[in-house]
Amino acid sequence: MVNLRSQKRLAASVASVGQRKIWLDPSEQAEIGNANSRLHVKKLIKDGRIIVKPNVIHSRARTRALLAAKRKGRHTGVGKRQGTAEARMPTKVQWMRRQRVLRRLLRKYREGGKIDKHLCVSSFIHSIFQDI
Repeated sequence: MVNLRSQKRLAASVASVGQRKIWLDPSEQAEIGNANSRLHVKKLIKDGRIIVKPNVIHSRARTRALLAAKRKGRHTGVGKRQGTAEARMPTKVQWMRRQRVLRRLLRKYREGGKIDKHLCVSSFIHSIFQDI
């Protein structure tokens, strides 16, 4: 049995892969053992005596299915939650969003002439103090 450690290392370096991705043909051990240069190893790879194994596929099909279900609202029960309700969606952010929506609506009504400036101001102040 010839020690082909250096040839395997050379082949991995030439092919830019790890050593576990290199397969040395057991029936060609003598010829592979004589390979002492990168050029020689490259020729053996081209001839098929040294084979670079393909990458192992890591399927994301299950992950995609789970994410699709989560978009529909599945798998989001109490047992799946990490972090407090405040950490998951801060009340401050909810408040800011609500205020912005209301103020946008008031601006639209004011510009459209549906409400006058006095009503707009009173509505604006009301929207500020509604949760206090």
